[in-house]
Amino acid sequence: MKRLFENKLLEWKQSGMKKPLMVVGARQIGKTYTIENFAKSNFKEYLYFNLEKNSEIKEIFEKSIDDEKIISEIELYLGKKIDIENTILFFDEVQVSENFIVSLKYFNESEKPYKIICAGSLLGVKINRFKSSFPVGKIRIEYMYPMNFEEFLIATGNEILREKIKECYESMSPMPEYAHKQAIELYKKYLCVGGMPEAVNNLVENKLDILNFDSHIISDIKDMYIADMQKYVKNNFESIKIEKIYKNIPSQLAKDNKNFKYSFIEETGRKRKYESSIDWLVAAKMILINYNSKRMEIPLKVYINEDTFKLYLSDVGILTNMSEVKFPDIMLDNTFIYKGAITENYVAQELVSKQESLYYWTSNRSAEIDFVLYSEEDGIIPIEVKSGSNVKSASLNMYINEFHPKYAIRFSTRNFGFENNIKSIPLYAVFCIK
Repeated sequence: MKRLFENKLLEWKQSGMKKPLMVVGARQIGKTYTIENFAKSNFKEYLYFNLEKNSEIKEIFEKSIDDEKIISEIELYLGKKIDIENTILFFDEVQVSENFIVSLKYFNESEKPYKIICAGSLLGVKINRFKSSFPVGKIRIEYMYPMNFEEFLIATGNEILREKIKECYESMSPMPEYAHKQAIELYKKYLCVGGMPEAVNNLVENKLDILNFDSHIISDIKDMYIADMQKYVKNNFESIKIEKIYKNIPSQLAKDNKNFKYSFIEETGRKRKYESSIDWLVAAKMILINYNSKRMEIPLKVYINEDTFKLYLSDVGILTNMSEVKFPDIMLDNTFIYKGAITENYVAQELVSKQESLYYWTSNRSAEIDFVLYSEEDGIIPIEVKSGSNVKSASLNMYINEFHPKYAIRFSTRNFGFENNIKSIPLYAVFCIK
């Protein structure tokens, strides 16, 4: 399946590849497939090593971090010389070897034209808890996420529809009604299956028939995530806390006030007990964090309230699965309150896939704006998320009256439009946000 992340890989190639590239992301999002596809298509020779499965290769890095010695040992292991000029080396599951990460410094500093790319499921956690000297400035790091809705459109053979959505976004003109309905139907299917490539592929194989989709795929991925918590967290007490938080997020999002509450996990829950567990999940890219920004001034990050935030799952399909929402309730547009939580999680996932940080605003009078984004051209823009076509909102009006933004954005199931300085953008077009 085509991934837009391939553009990042091509940018790295065009930059000269002097710095080794480290791809960070959660398990099962398609890192290995995408990198292999890129490597085979763009290089004469390609070598793949999995440090978790191949103990001999891992042992080479345990013995030395010198680039020439490492290559010499790999050549001995392979029984052939490596054509450094024309070969890309891909090391997978590198979170198991801290020495490998240290060695990247020497590959970067070498005069030889090494082309090294690496990936791992919990690299974010490894980087955050690195004990040795992390090779800052010697590695290019890129973050990869589940397939967003734009990639879903490509995978399902709807590239013409994708281009029409982009066109209507740029002109803020309505989609033809039949195309709008088609896009809404695809968006609802995305809420059901999410952006895990295996799940999307299964839907495609079943000719987009959501009733024949194998939901066990998502259940298995969720179980794999929980297994990682138990496998890679050495302290059993800590792994239990991490699992508790992860499983608790769907319930946290069901509250009227979606701000994360430690006491909602357990009555005696406190920040000092669970803070490190949240940090682990964020670093592992298994969850997304949306901070409350106390002041609508730039830079938004410096004004966040670190004690007030919302947590979302990294993939909306996993949220739908964990909350046991039935697909017909989504596809038939049945009314249920939790649809708002699923929609908000979807928007968060889409924004993060566009490299956006997540912030939201609240007033002293309980008004709330789901997301606020900053652009150099337009300033701080409020974003309101509606799961349906009912777009009445006192909160957005209050924000506009207080801060006078250049314009506001409202995501809903309504068509494109621009009225009262509010851009109406269909939920299927979140990927168009720049």
